[in-house]
Amino acid sequence: MRVLMTVELDTQLTNKAITEGRLAAVMESVFERIRPEAAHFGAKDGMRTAYVVFDMENASDIPSVAEPFFQELNARIEFQPVMNLDDVRTGLQNFAAGR
Repeated sequence: MRVLMTVELDTQLTNKAITEGRLAAVMESVFERIRPEAAHFGAKDGMRTAYVVFDMENASDIPSVAEPFFQELNARIEFQPVMNLDDVRTGLQNFAAGR
């Protein structure tokens, strides 16, 4: 299932990770496993935030994706199912067909 993971990073721990050169390593360790379809970065509620879209095969994948951000950066994380345009089209066709 395609999900949007929103990762809000703790400012103080992220500052330290940047200074120590660890931030990229944390991100890359997760991204190598999940191979995101898209990853965008910005600010939300005054926090550094990553918006990452990827395919999550099983709910049991959540710990391996989230724990590096929790443990290294004291992040707040949300997972939300999302669709691309093709998914919406298929869903609407299925709806119209009564499936």
